[in-house]
This record gives sequence, structure tokens and C-alpha cells, in this order.
Amino acid sequence: MIEITIREMTPEHAPAVQGLIRELADFERCPNEVKTSDKDLISNLLDGIFKGKVALLPNQELIGMALYFPYYSTWNGRTLYLEDFYVKPAWRSQGVGQQLFEAFLQAARDMDAKMVKWQVLDWNEGAKKFYGRYGAKFFPGWENSTIRLQD
Repeated sequence: MIEITIREMTPEHAPAVQGLIRELADFERCPNEVKTSDKDLISNLLDGIFKGKVALLPNQELIGMALYFPYYSTWNGRTLYLEDFYVKPAWRSQGVGQQLFEAFLQAARDMDAKMVKWQVLDWNEGAKKFYGRYGAKFFPGWENSTIRLQD
């Protein structure tokens, strides 16, 4: 494993996190779908809309992130939703994702969540294998739906 530090995301991390969000959108084949700005990230982070963990190299380069927020599941109770989870390709398979994901799981335990939840694209076999090591279950038959209220 490489030497990294996992920290809480702060407003100072927003530009680098925004870069990772754009990389993730490119990877997911949706490069034009990102509508948030650095300013949105900062204000929403400060307002408590979401929280995040970041992975930093000793030189403070940000190489990974996990952004999440609480929500309530009527079937399971308190839940933590992992909105975005991304590690730069050059740093994958070196324990960065494991440390970030475990920090997210600890945040869920700390808030007494009964469940964590996220989405993974059906073609992203690498991610499915990663999550499978933690005992993740995938639910075919459920489809995502959204309505964009603003651009």
C-alpha cells in the first residue's frame, strides 16, 4: 500500500474534487452531465448537504474522494448514501479505494446507520468486484429515475 492520508473534505479541496467528479463523469461516459461548480460544492459542503472523505498523498495531491449524505430508508432506517466514489486510475489497486471506502463505512457506523447504499453501472465489473469483497448485493430489476428541476 502507498502512503496516503484520509481526511474530511474541506472547502479548500473543492477544485480538486471537482476535477475528480469530471474524471468520473468521463469514465461513466457522461462528460456533459456535470452541472455543479466549485462554488456549489463549497456552499453545499458548508451547509451540510453532503460530506466527504479525500485521499491525499504526502505532497497533499488529492487522488481520491468519497462524497456521501444521510437519508432515511423506510425499510431499513438511517442510511448513508455514497454519491460519488473515485480514485485516479494511476492509484488504483494500491489500497487507496479500500482506505477511502472503509472511511465511508466508518462514517456510517459513527452515525448509527443501518445500511449504506450506492449505485454502480452494470458494465463496471471492476467496481462490482471491489464492492463484492465487502459483501455488497446488487439488485437487478430496479431502475433509476430522475427529473432535472434546474440546469
